[in-house]
Formats: sequence, structure tokens, C-alpha cells
Amino acid sequence: MASEHARMNAIAPGAPVSTLELFLDLVFVFTITQLSNLVVHPDGAATYLHAALVLLMVWWMYSGYIWLTSNVGSHRTSYRLLMFGGMGGFLVMALSIPSAFGAGGLPFALGYLLVTLIHAGLFRRANNSSAQAIGGIFSYNLTAALLLLAAGLTPGNFRPWLWLGAVAVLLLSGVKRRESGFRLRPDHFAERHGLILLIALGESIVAIGVGIGSAAITPALVLGALLGLALSAALWWSYFDRLAEAGAARLAAAPAAEQPRLALQGFGFSHVLMIAGIVLLAAGVKLVTGRLAAADPLTAWSLAAGVSLYLLGDVLFQRVMTLGNARRYALFAGLALLSAPLGLSAGGPLQLAALLGLLTLLLLLEGRAAHA
Repeated sequence: MASEHARMNAIAPGAPVSTLELFLDLVFVFTITQLSNLVVHPDGAATYLHAALVLLMVWWMYSGYIWLTSNVGSHRTSYRLLMFGGMGGFLVMALSIPSAFGAGGLPFALGYLLVTLIHAGLFRRANNSSAQAIGGIFSYNLTAALLLLAAGLTPGNFRPWLWLGAVAVLLLSGVKRRESGFRLRPDHFAERHGLILLIALGESIVAIGVGIGSAAITPALVLGALLGLALSAALWWSYFDRLAEAGAARLAAAPAAEQPRLALQGFGFSHVLMIAGIVLLAAGVKLVTGRLAAADPLTAWSLAAGVSLYLLGDVLFQRVMTLGNARRYALFAGLALLSAPLGLSAGGPLQLAALLGLLTLLLLLEGRAAHA
């Protein structure tokens, strides 16, 4: 019976990403949309802190489900139903994002607790060392979920401190190397993270249409929309042209004992930076296409910080995965921030053009270096 159970859970090493996993990703689309909507209309600096904490918490467990599906198949009906249950938990969390530090705090926490319990329960069905390794990190995940639950039940200004405590607990598990002992399928793991980035970049394109709304289609509006699309395309190029494939190869070539560290730091931490950058960029693009002639600090800094954060994610990815010198990416991340004064003085479309020019130059220099 035990051998039959293991056989049912086994996944072929070269098995592609399943349609169930792609279906689960659809909820993450809504999460990105909710976060970008949150920072389009910020209520002071606290909004950005809240958005960052929400993203870190959601990404930790969502990435955890990528680890899960790298170990446990979805052939059994009971497993599929549990995955749908986790999907429901993520949906409740996404719905609660606008008021996660207020009335939505309790629904968010209950959704988080649900996805945490399902995640651990399904991981115990893995047919390798991951079934035991989940015990080393579950206590951290559960503690973080309970801190969110306490935040949802606590009135007043103490809530952000409980959220900070939850994030700190999860980061502590990384410091203590609780990811050790897990096993994963490198190709599948890298592909899943690439697909998540594509989904997030899709939100930056959707933002163009949301910003335009029902406005009349003018040459200036079309130009602004095309600049927004080209900027997203350049960000795609900066990762998928070379880094994505090289990172996947590096993960696959690493010893099995080293793969969990590379997976957590190289993919988990770097990709959340890139996603945060896309959230800010999407907010900036919505604002630009919604009011082309305007020049305001929110739009300028959303665009500048969004591109900069994305490039810093590229930098971290290259450093952790030892993919070569990342100083050029770091330099251009700094230069992207310098585009904000241009946006403040000349407006969003010119800032979009300047950022596109910077990224184009970066890609040209990287291409020349790769073929030198």
C-alpha cells in the first residue's frame, strides 16, 4: 500500500507544468491587480509599507505552492480538490488586500491559515525527503499565520507590528536554512517562476487599458500606450533573453543539497523584488495613460522605482545564481531612479521614453558583452 501510495504521488522528472498549476496562477493575477490598485491611490507612505508586507506574505506561501507542485502530483481527485481549496484561500486573501490592515484583516488571515494548512498537509504526501522537511518549516509558517490572525483581531495601530513580526518569522526560517532537505524539479521550478513573472508583466499591460478607460483614442494616447508596452517588453527581455535560461541551468547543475538554497534565495527573493517593481510600474502606467499631460510625484516615482526594483531583482538573481557580473544592471537600476525628475518636469510620456531608452541601452550593452 505504501509503495502504491508513493507511485501515485511520483512525478516524472521531465513532466511539464500542469494545467492545474496554470489555473492556480490565475488567482495570482488578481493579487497583482489588487496591489497595483492599492498603490495607485496611496494614503501616505503607510500604503507602500502595507503593500510590501502583503506582497511578502502572499508571495511566501504562493512560492511555497510552487515548491509543493514540484514534489506532489495532481492526479488524484482528493489532491486536486485540496488545491482548489488553497486557490479559494488565495482568492479570499486577494479580495481582502484593500482593507487588509482594517476590516479585511481577519478574512485575509483566515485565508492565509487555510493555504498554510493545505500546503503542509499535501507536502506530507511527497514520496521523497520533502515529506519530512516540511516539518522543519511548518512551525514558522503556522506562527506567521497566527500572527496575522492576531492582527486581524487586534484594533488600533498595533496591527502593522504583528504583520512585521509575521514577515520576520518567515525570513528567520530562511536564515536558519529550514529549506534544507526539500527536493525539487529544477526545470519545473524555474519554469513556474518564469510563468509568474509573465503573469505579473501582463498586469503592466492590462494597466494600459485600465488607465485609458473610455477615453478617445488620440495619437498622443496611442503613443503613451505603445511606450508602456515597449517598456514592459524591455523588462521581459532583461530577464528572459539570457538570465532565465542560465538560472535554470545553474539550478539543475547544482548538487541536490544546494538546490533548496538557490531556489529560495535565487528565485524566491529575487522574483519578489521583480514583482514589486512590476506592481509599481503598473500603477505608474495607469496614471500616465489616464492623464497624459500631467506631471506629478506619484506617477514619476512609481515609474522610476518600479523599473529600478525590477532591475535590482535581476541583480540579486545574478548574484545568487553566480551568473556573472551584475554591476551594469545595478548601475542602470540607479539611473532609472534619476528619471523621476524628468517625469516631474516634463510628464509621464517623456519619462516612459527615457526609461525605455535606458533599458534599450542596457540590453545592447549586455548583448555585446555576451557575444564578446
